Amino acid sequence: MEQQQLKRELKNRHVQLIAIGGTIGTGLFLGSGKAIALAGPSIILAYLIVGTALFFVMRALGELLLSNAGYTSFTDFATEYIGPWAGYVTGWTYWFCWIMTAMADIIAVGVYTNYWFDIPQWVPAIGCLVLLLLLNLLTVKLFGELEFWFALIKIITIIALIVIGVIMLVLGFQTSSGTVSVENLWAHGGLFPNGVTGFLMAFQMVVFAFVGVELVGVSAAETANPQKNIPSAINKIPLRILLFYVGALFVILCINPWNGMSAESSPFVQVFTLAGIPIAAGIINFVVLTSAASAGNSGLFSTSRMLYSLGSNKQASSSFAKLNKNSVPRNALVVSTIVVSIGAILSKLMPENAFSVVTTISAICFIWVWSIILISHIIYKRKNRALHEASIFKAPLTPFINYVVLGFFVFLLIIMFFSEATRTALLLTPVWFIMLFILYKVKRKN
Repeated sequence: MEQQQLKRELKNRHVQLIAIGGTIGTGLFLGSGKAIALAGPSIILAYLIVGTALFFVMRALGELLLSNAGYTSFTDFATEYIGPWAGYVTGWTYWFCWIMTAMADIIAVGVYTNYWFDIPQWVPAIGCLVLLLLLNLLTVKLFGELEFWFALIKIITIIALIVIGVIMLVLGFQTSSGTVSVENLWAHGGLFPNGVTGFLMAFQMVVFAFVGVELVGVSAAETANPQKNIPSAINKIPLRILLFYVGALFVILCINPWNGMSAESSPFVQVFTLAGIPIAAGIINFVVLTSAASAGNSGLFSTSRMLYSLGSNKQASSSFAKLNKNSVPRNALVVSTIVVSIGAILSKLMPENAFSVVTTISAICFIWVWSIILISHIIYKRKNRALHEASIFKAPLTPFINYVVLGFFVFLLIIMFFSEATRTALLLTPVWFIMLFILYKVKRKN
């Protein structure tokens, strides 16, 4: 008989690197080029603002998860504090978010592989997906190991960039773009060269770069010693944001003025090239390949655990709650993989604008998930004041900061409405929620 409990096999180093991997993705390596083109040097401020908001989301998430050892993900406390509909809608929305993200990243694996091999994109995409499925079926510890090494590659790349950049800065290094200097931050139109409008329009790309920061919460049920490891991972998020986002972008903009960059290519490739490293494109291509594989790996993990949680709560087929002999939710993992693989094949037929609509919808849905975490925490504190006071990981400045961050999320949605690039996706997203509410009502009647 199968043991129907997830195993706590993720060690502290796994949780720490999952937290890092969740906050560093292709959004930083590739998407930051477009964000820099929109906002100029003020992009650093945009990353700081969004990073600060998400730190408070993570503190609320951490306190909620540690308030009840029975919680396996945020759908559990959303169900308890907001209502069954919130657990149902949020669970399926989070699954949808990661399916969309995993589709994009698995296809990206095919695109990046083409840099070295002239083969159809779908071949390495499906090959990578099958390999990740097989590895994830074996044990949750293998997922942790994969993420550990994937994240380590990203960390080493960013630290190498920062170290090389600081050396170039100290030496006043001359490149084809001029002298490496802090003055490059404001010498080409100031900190806000495209005005407040350009600064605000970059926020959608910045939000998308932070997608996955909440993965620590999804892995809670499989984390050894969660009372120690979850707070440790969450509390280090601000330092990581300062180092990996703010530090990297500061160095990039000192080496290469914002108006000398291409929005279509990775700022990392451009900077390594200016530093006189001819194999830069190959190095970064390998890094973004592993970054895409890492996001695909995270996607399979999070979607399968969300289906497991929905199955356990009778909000989806109970077959999703079945575990194999390695305590991995096999059915949930296989179904998620099949859905992602269909998207991987179809997405190469999509025109480019449709693909960007899908990723924007994903970012908007993540804002829903983060908002549900904050609302759940407000209700939790109101209903369980004694439990909150006794918490070993009390979220700071609550509930005031929860309302501030929720207001900020509403502000982000308003910005998306006024941007042509994101308006269509924003207007399409309610269709998903309307469909879920209808399905929930039908399910309740049956």
